[in-house]
Amino acid sequence: MKCALFVSLVVAAITHAQSPNPDIHYHLGPDSLPEDGVPKGEIRGPFTLPSAVFPGTQHTYWVYVPAQYDKSIPASLMIFNDGQAFMAPEGDARAQNVMDNLIYRREIPVMIAVFINPGRRPDQPEPTPRDWGDRNTNRPTEYNSLDDRYPRVIVDELLPVLYKEYNISKDPERHGIGGASSGAIAAFTVAWERPNDFRKVLSIVGSFTNIRGGHAYADIVRKSEKKPIRIFLQDGRNDNRGQGRDGGKYDETRDWFFQNVRLMKALTDKGYEVNYAWGMNRHGQKMGGAILPEMMRWLWRDHPISVDPLDMVERSFQEPAKKPR
Repeated sequence: MKCALFVSLVVAAITHAQSPNPDIHYHLGPDSLPEDGVPKGEIRGPFTLPSAVFPGTQHTYWVYVPAQYDKSIPASLMIFNDGQAFMAPEGDARAQNVMDNLIYRREIPVMIAVFINPGRRPDQPEPTPRDWGDRNTNRPTEYNSLDDRYPRVIVDELLPVLYKEYNISKDPERHGIGGASSGAIAAFTVAWERPNDFRKVLSIVGSFTNIRGGHAYADIVRKSEKKPIRIFLQDGRNDNRGQGRDGGKYDETRDWFFQNVRLMKALTDKGYEVNYAWGMNRHGQKMGGAILPEMMRWLWRDHPISVDPLDMVERSFQEPAKKPR
């Protein structure tokens, strides 16, 4: 029996290895692509943010300013960790297109967005869509540590700079942050540590695993007082599953999918506003990018609206703000 079981497992492993890449089934929809007639926002930058939290490092970031931004009206704020990946014109997310389309149709509020890269020393290379910086930047320390250092970068170093340049609401309900993989757990850590500053979290294949103790979050959530955080989790059954590249002994603390489901259950049991989508994807942004528009709609679904049938402004598309003469 043991021999037959072993053979069955080997056959199953070979079959799985030879199966088509499940990511081929996820495609960007029209909400993620440029649409004719939709006003396009401007991406400004790159800018450099020196860090006192991580001495000797700096963060490169870009700012998305929607065509509808009006300096006299406070805008909402969305921050994307691993910014280079979320704003890549040919990437899997193309968040700037998503915001252009959804803002124009009043499906999310007018918002400033920031695409921020992990910190690095000036002599280290800038992360790229091909190399996110795990081996040559400060990304592992910043993103995977369960402490308040990266939240301090965002809240104490980045926000003051943004407030000086843009009219951004200081209401934490109007502040969101998201990321993929380690950038996702970093986004959750920002909201967890600083809920008076950020209350919306977007997580794609979040690394809630034992890289630096991230698997503890489910237990931490259960033991802690509930916080005013709303979160959308996305992961796939073919994410990293805790067996290592050599197919070694299973370690559930390194199973991305298991730990995402575990965190979802902890948040749900605790009464959090949590939504989730489990697909077939591997570790990456393929499914998360495809459903990014829906994730954004859900996170921002309660932005103010008018139900007055005679309010023709509300019933029209969100046109560009008039430029001061």
